[in-house]
Parts: sequence; C-alpha cells; structure tokens
Amino acid sequence: MDANGLLNLYTSGERNFKRVNLHQAKLAGANLKGVNLTEADLSGADLSQADLSRCNLSRANLTDADLNGANLRAANLSEVNLIGAHLIRANLEETNLSRADLRGASLIRANLLGANLNEAQMSGADLSDANLRKVNLIGSNINEAELDATDLSEAIVTEHEISSGILQIGLSHKWITWAGSC
Repeated sequence: MDANGLLNLYTSGERNFKRVNLHQAKLAGANLKGVNLTEADLSGADLSQADLSRCNLSRANLTDADLNGANLRAANLSEVNLIGAHLIRANLEETNLSRADLRGASLIRANLLGANLNEAQMSGADLSDANLRKVNLIGSNINEAELDATDLSEAIVTEHEISSGILQIGLSHKWITWAGSC
C-alpha cells in the first residue's frame, strides 16, 4: 500500500492498517487520528506535522522516521522502534512509550508531559529542552542521553535510576517522585 491508498481508505472510514508497509511514505501533515498501525513498517517515513493522536503504533518500525512537530498525544507507542527518529517539537503528552527504543532519537523541545517511558531505551537520545514533567522513567535507560535544560519535575524514578547517576543533572532544583520502598 502507498501513502495515497492509505489516506483514501482513511477518508472512507477505514482505521485498521495493522502490519501495513509504508516504508519511506510521504505523510507530512496527514490527519490519521485514531488509526491502528500496529506492527506497521514506517521506517524512513515523513510524518512531520501529522496528527497521530490516540493512534496505536505498538511494535511499529519508525526507524529514522521524521515526526518533527507531529501530534502523538495519548497514542500507544509501546515497544515501538524509534531508533534515530526525529521528534523535534513533537507532542507526546500522555503517550505510552513503555519498552520503546528511542536510542539516538532527537526529541529536542518535545512535550512528553505525563508520558509512560517505563523500560524505554533512550541511550544517546537528545532530550534537550524537552518537557519530561511527570513522566514514568522506572526501568528506563537514559545513559548518555542529552538532558540539557530538560524539565524532569515530578518524574517518577526508582532508587536504581538515581544511584546509577542517570538523573544527576539538575536534581538539586527538581522535584522527583521516588517509587521505591521504604
């Protein structure tokens, strides 16, 4: 299926595109609210400025995809492959990114307010100036991630994340919620 075929079917009311192959598809600015793209191949796709709010992209391949400025609010991106993806200024508020692979992804100025990043791999990701307020970082790996001016207020972490030093930047003036046992 190509991008035009998907958009035509979406316009006619279809929402289930599970396992579709849209490698390098041009879908910039597309309205795909609530679409099911579970296990889809969107590697290298241009989804910049697309509306993917409340969509299901679980286990999808978005390697090197362009999601700059995309709206992914309240979407399911669990176990998604976002290695090297561009999510600059993307809206990921309340998005489920549990067990997502964001290694080397660019999330500069992205809004992840209240997102679930449980067990996410973010090593080498650029989270500069991103909003990570109230995010769940339990079990996640943000070693070697760029956290310059990142807002981690009220982020949920365990003793492991603190003791391993991955959240040492700015802890003196950030409020962090600890989810460990006493």
